[in-house]
Amino acid sequence: MGEYVEPLPTPLFLRGYSVIPTPQKVELMERDIEFNDSWIYEACNIDENHIAVRFLLEDLKNFYSLEIKPGSRNKKVIRLLVKSGTVKINNPERDPEREKQAYRLEITSDSIEVIGNSEQGLFYGIQTFLQLLKPNQGKLMLPECIIEDWPTFLLRFIHWDMKHHQDRIETLKRYLDWAARFKINMIGFELEDKFEYPSHPIIGAPGAFTTEELQEIVNYGLERYIQVVPQIQAPAHFAYVLKHPEFAHLREDGNNYEACLCNEKTYELIFSMYEDVIKATKGVEYFFVSTDEVYYAGICKSPYNPEVRSLTWVEFVRKAYDFLTSRGRKVLIWAEYPLLPKHVSLLPSDIIDGVLGDDLEMIKEENKHGIRQLAYVPIQGAEFLFPNYFPLEEEGRYPLPERLKEVFKTISIDAWLGNPLGVYGAAWDDSGLHNETFWLGWAAIAEYGWTPGTPPIEQMVVEFMNIYYGPYVTNMVDVYIGLQRQARFFESSWDRVVSRERGPGYGNSEGPGIGIVRYDYTLPKPPLPVLPGLEFMPVYSDGGKYATLVEKAKKMLIENNRITHIILENMPRANRNKYNLEVLLSLAKFVAHHCRMIITMKEIEDALGAAREAARRPDPQRAIEYLNRAYKLASLIIAERYRVFNFLKNIWEKSRYPKGREVGGKKFYHVLDDTKDHWADRRPDLTYLIAPEESIGLEQWMKDLKLIIENYKEIAKEYQKRLSKRLS
Repeated sequence: MGEYVEPLPTPLFLRGYSVIPTPQKVELMERDIEFNDSWIYEACNIDENHIAVRFLLEDLKNFYSLEIKPGSRNKKVIRLLVKSGTVKINNPERDPEREKQAYRLEITSDSIEVIGNSEQGLFYGIQTFLQLLKPNQGKLMLPECIIEDWPTFLLRFIHWDMKHHQDRIETLKRYLDWAARFKINMIGFELEDKFEYPSHPIIGAPGAFTTEELQEIVNYGLERYIQVVPQIQAPAHFAYVLKHPEFAHLREDGNNYEACLCNEKTYELIFSMYEDVIKATKGVEYFFVSTDEVYYAGICKSPYNPEVRSLTWVEFVRKAYDFLTSRGRKVLIWAEYPLLPKHVSLLPSDIIDGVLGDDLEMIKEENKHGIRQLAYVPIQGAEFLFPNYFPLEEEGRYPLPERLKEVFKTISIDAWLGNPLGVYGAAWDDSGLHNETFWLGWAAIAEYGWTPGTPPIEQMVVEFMNIYYGPYVTNMVDVYIGLQRQARFFESSWDRVVSRERGPGYGNSEGPGIGIVRYDYTLPKPPLPVLPGLEFMPVYSDGGKYATLVEKAKKMLIENNRITHIILENMPRANRNKYNLEVLLSLAKFVAHHCRMIITMKEIEDALGAAREAARRPDPQRAIEYLNRAYKLASLIIAERYRVFNFLKNIWEKSRYPKGREVGGKKFYHVLDDTKDHWADRRPDLTYLIAPEESIGLEQWMKDLKLIIENYKEIAKEYQKRLSKRLS
């Protein structure tokens, strides 16, 4: 690729048109033309019911309220046809199958021609045409131009992780539609326990997708030239299976994180799961064997050392490869710890490494052995509430990732150290983020997986807002940056305390029992006043340890109000993905409550301080009034907690099934992963979001304060008696 050069905005964008991903070749003419219902379309050598035709007609109607008719005798006609070899791609010797995805789009004043090298190429050409349409003073405009386009990378994966939730089928179909609009052609579908596994029904969570339902999702994707590739976590990250007592005998070293690779029954179990999923994903060429973080491979052997660990891992991969290739699947793996570079040559050369990382020795050995890779980049890892897309000056315990910059750099520059076959954009469900928060990252994967190195990140972000929400929304970049800042404040505002309930984790790559400390998130309660004088030591008030946190919360609440107004203003403006705005609104409201909770802690202390001063005067009746005010403030924040949580829950469950639900009498079996510390796994249901606030214990604090108030009333009565005697 050569040395990195900062990309500049593209001429097409400067002309006012947005397309994701950016086309490879664009020849712009001087004029713009109007597109309206006087145009007709002609499906030249494809069926009228072809997915390209249906997308054309449905998106014109749904996004622009425009209907065009079929025909052939008209000057203003859109011609759709397939003609092999129309577009010659660059570097055809590298993955010549990319040529099938190429298309040519020519727009003139009386003719629009979309030609695909194959039906898939035609479908992609239609997506570009639809994105180019630009409203302008009541008209729809297009640039006169000639576009020739093809992908740089053959496989463009985005990741759907259902580790801690299950999307509704209609949601997944909508995701597939939007993935197709961005020319994504692969989904890494991390099923975990959200599939029924007929050979072992106990594994499937209540309401898990049936074989027929998964095939329905797969078929929907295939029609849109997307392979929904099953991604099965095993033998590590296997708690969703090993947590069940039925499989306790397969636990590696007694922990439910990893299955024992010295036990042949482990292979029988995993391969039977593979077989179940293969039967439910007919038409898919690939299968993802999730071999990441197999920390303890071969711990059952003696001696146990890095060599044994690596060779045991290789043995599993080879057996999985033989099983899957005998059933017609191409195999993807995570080639990482505990694999040693010197053992790469023991792997099948046609296996695909899904994680082209920064281990130069591993990359060198893979290149030498002929193993292709995917340029892996996470668009979300362990962040709370919202991904860290943008560079922001933040206070925190560790450097924050800049996800969009990582996408650009990894795909456009770093990937070429290897021999990449494609890209993989991971969006992990560890922290339970709503999938609607991932679309900007997924669009970035689509963008740079098609045309690495261009356009600038800032242009891509603006184009995403324009395409995903429609051309009438405003200030959405401010919303995303603001929500990111709000989420980082929420995440950093809690005290991290070593968990007493869950205890330490089992271990990590350094060995069993090493380095895994589990933390809980909490904040202190306001102090309780001490009788008889209602004295207390402030925590949140001026001079208290958390006074600075209160000031930050006030600033965040001001910004939150601005973000909320922008989202609400865009609700009637957006003509696409309004549900996404609802999700963003739920996040804004959730963090706003968190800010108000912190601010209210100070207000409670202020009331307690006023009660103390009244007691000193003495004015017991006034002191009781202030104590009651503190009690009332706490009750209001608790009531708001559940009101806001239910608002969020109702919105999220429009696209998801209730988390940890019971179906047909089958209850979700909730057991924590032995080695991981996933925030979204702390509780079986969605209340993990409010678990930190509940841990503060305001309800018990109110009970304790109520008792203090009652006791202080008795003290006040005695004081009044003594005062009355003195006056008499």
